[in-house]
Amino acid sequence: MMNEELLKELKNISILCVEDEDEIRQTIVSTLKYYFKEVYEASDGNEGFELYEYYKPKIVLTDIQMKNCNGLEFVKKIRKIDNETMVIMLTAYSNEEYLMELINLNINHFILKPLNSKKLNDALEKYLQKAIKPILLCEDLILDLQKRELIYQNEQIIHLRKREKDFLQLLYYKNGAILKYEEIEFELWNDKEMTSHALKSFIKELRHKIPVNVIKNIPQEGYTLQH
Repeated sequence: MMNEELLKELKNISILCVEDEDEIRQTIVSTLKYYFKEVYEASDGNEGFELYEYYKPKIVLTDIQMKNCNGLEFVKKIRKIDNETMVIMLTAYSNEEYLMELINLNINHFILKPLNSKKLNDALEKYLQKAIKPILLCEDLILDLQKRELIYQNEQIIHLRKREKDFLQLLYYKNGAILKYEEIEFELWNDKEMTSHALKSFIKELRHKIPVNVIKNIPQEGYTLQH
């Protein structure tokens, strides 16, 4: 069994399951619902990519062999625009014929069918270890994702709200690209409307908390991380 802390982390995360065999998919989805806040499902890569674009799940669990659009084609489409989403590949046999392609696609984990709790736990723990590792926002500023704190110059500790932590994490994962207003609304406002006043107040308060200016506004577009 996975420990309670890790299970709690997963309850904030969404996952997309793509599998063309209905019975197998239903079994996997009902298992995933125990772990995750949101579980989306698709029966091939084309449908999977539409759901991925709309919901932006943190993890994608996909079969390789599928009719219409297979797992490789599907993951290629994702990797063209996103290197962060964790991809777990399900396969019925060893991946030797696909190996080079899979390595190039930055697949995070493979699970040999049939899927069971132990294999799933191993893959999810791997995701969580990466997801909760502290990240360096700039030279003097570390974001501790697990404790939800900023550490300035290795001594000053700044406590963050969940939305503040998520915002800084999103900025970091953008890797210099712009975090657009609509992405902020989708990821942080949870189906509520984000007014420009609410966003400005949120940013102002967060900037006030942080001793260095790491949040750069790109007018009319969004924000980037200032190193």
